[in-house]
Amino acid sequence: QRPDLHIVNLEDYRAAGIPYARTHDASLCYAYGGEHTVDTAAIFPDFEKDPYDPASYDFCLTDEYLQTIRLAGTQPFYRLGSKIEHWPKKYTTLPPADFHKWAVICEHIIKHYNEGWADGFHMGIEYWEIWNEPDLDPDDSDNKRCWGGTAKEYYALYVITATHLKQVFPSLKIGGPACAGIHVDWLKGFFERIGTAVPFDFFSWHCYTSNPRVIAQNSVLVRQLLDENGYTETESILNEWNYVAGWEEKFRLSIETILGLKGAAFTSAVLCEGQRAPLDMLMYYDASPCAFNGLFEAYTLRKLKGYYPFLMFRTLYELQTCVEACADMDSLYLCAAGSENAGAVMLTYFDDDGAAPPELTFLLHLKGIPDGTVCEYYLLDEEHDMALVKKEPYYAPATVTIGLYHSILVKIGQ
Repeated sequence: QRPDLHIVNLEDYRAAGIPYARTHDASLCYAYGGEHTVDTAAIFPDFEKDPYDPASYDFCLTDEYLQTIRLAGTQPFYRLGSKIEHWPKKYTTLPPADFHKWAVICEHIIKHYNEGWADGFHMGIEYWEIWNEPDLDPDDSDNKRCWGGTAKEYYALYVITATHLKQVFPSLKIGGPACAGIHVDWLKGFFERIGTAVPFDFFSWHCYTSNPRVIAQNSVLVRQLLDENGYTETESILNEWNYVAGWEEKFRLSIETILGLKGAAFTSAVLCEGQRAPLDMLMYYDASPCAFNGLFEAYTLRKLKGYYPFLMFRTLYELQTCVEACADMDSLYLCAAGSENAGAVMLTYFDDDGAAPPELTFLLHLKGIPDGTVCEYYLLDEEHDMALVKKEPYYAPATVTIGLYHSILVKIGQ
């Protein structure tokens, strides 16, 4: 929204209807404020200062960033702590010198954005996440990219911070740890340390894969781990996911895939799989200008193919009620939603084995939809960007053909 930013995509964000935006790694983006935004060490740059004094804080660019998120109709999901640091020297990923003081600093960041403290706001930000991927690297690593301390030190930071924040803000959701993966031994230590008395409103975790079914499978495993350890009311939030075929030899291929139609089909497939999985929230990584952004071209901000699955899904999200949807083809992914007078189905054909047929033809059964109900078919493929390609009355069953990596939105009676 600054006058010197001549290319903006705020209206495209708003049109996608994205409910939450996680703030992690915002400080890697110059347009968001870079090193002066979001991270706890950016807002409170001198740890020796008084955490109760507003003059100790620099909220300026984080204020602008969060206000812009809200202008897009989206609510921030705030990650306390630090961005990832791939550099040989670490700056903000090192453990705070005093965990109790750090918790008080986090308290005042929340007060600024939710209670108006220090000329602040009343944003009503509900989710507050304590750090990111402290499990990414083992204790003996010489390149700890997210958490420079040991696992036990993170456990202590979480206990102190979550307990303090929940005492001050009992209605907010406090959680973490934004795990890089399902590292069972690390989680065992974490669960043993926090027990059932420490606040643990949500468990956040990450999954990068080339198979949408893996995300569903891991969601089941996470839910089982939580329930077995007594966290039956703790939300399971997958707040980093994207297409990755490999982090080494296949990483360039992965980025190329994210930016193209196949990446868009993967996104559609995960959105569909997520509706049947025991998940409370899905968060795509990333919609900031970076290599993982399949929604927008990094420099021109033009919409890429990966933008349109989110626009399609908005139609289902606004119908509010998920309805049963299933397919008898492994490579066909779908989800559906409905209201009293309308419905929608989202479908995609995704297969990563390189030998899939170029198209699938199947019969679409819409249970409870009277014959003659008008259906609109919107197509995402190489030539169409969620374009209306067919409008016709439905007679059970409808014959549908879908190309490899194509996505279709069917609007029913709207």
